[in-house]
Amino acid sequence: MAKLDGKVAIVSGSGRGIGREIARKLAAEGAAVVVNDLDEAPAEQTVADIETAGGRAVACVGNVTEDGFAERFVRSAVDRLGGLDIIVNNAGYTWDTVIQKMTDEQWDAILDVHLRAPFRILRAAQPAISAAVKRAQAAGEPVPVRKVVNISSIAGLSGNAGQVNYAAAKAGVTGLTKALAKEWGRYHVTVNTVAFGLIRTRLTDTAADGDSTIDVQGRRIRVGVNPDLLSAAERMIPLGRAGTPADAAGAVYLLTIPESDYVTGQTLVCGGGLTL
Repeated sequence: MAKLDGKVAIVSGSGRGIGREIARKLAAEGAAVVVNDLDEAPAEQTVADIETAGGRAVACVGNVTEDGFAERFVRSAVDRLGGLDIIVNNAGYTWDTVIQKMTDEQWDAILDVHLRAPFRILRAAQPAISAAVKRAQAAGEPVPVRKVVNISSIAGLSGNAGQVNYAAAKAGVTGLTKALAKEWGRYHVTVNTVAFGLIRTRLTDTAADGDSTIDVQGRRIRVGVNPDLLSAAERMIPLGRAGTPADAAGAVYLLTIPESDYVTGQTLVCGGGLTL
């Protein structure tokens, strides 16, 4: 048996990048997965990849910051896949500038996607988890350990110039994790954080002309890292390279398997040895 056979997972922001690799990894280990992305095409492609490999997946397309999304995301797991065992709050992006140039819109957008959205998803999940625990107890069955993995960053641990919004949001994820680990212990739920270092995705790779952008709900947002700075950053990493999305997914996977059933309220840094 695979380690996650019979489990149902929801992974936000899993149509591309790190989230896609997380969804594929969990599915490869037996979990049925609800895949989410802003756009239908990447979400459906991840679902197709999982199904082609013999797994089970469904798509829940939408913006994690929209009113009502969290409830719809949870219902997709419970109604379409039969339960909810693993929650991975991964969706997000960066919108950087120094504080004197940062607008309220920039601040609010990043806090919404990285902190408010996970809060809403977890709040929406509580009734489903509580009901499942009560059913198991009433039937005299063991209550399985469920898993929450919130995604953070080393920017949330030590800060990063030009990212006051992102660093504040990711620091907030740590507080959310620690508080919820204490609230949900009675449900046999572990709640942990993975803080990523430099992982190569479309948010960190920059075109030669330095003009990489992404579209978020009609906003064109510049992303990426200057190639010279990226190279310098990689030289600071003890393992000598940036991480891959598969590296990142592996760290998340560690906190979803039975071997981590007694680990909760912790932050696992996935940064190749770089923590500052």
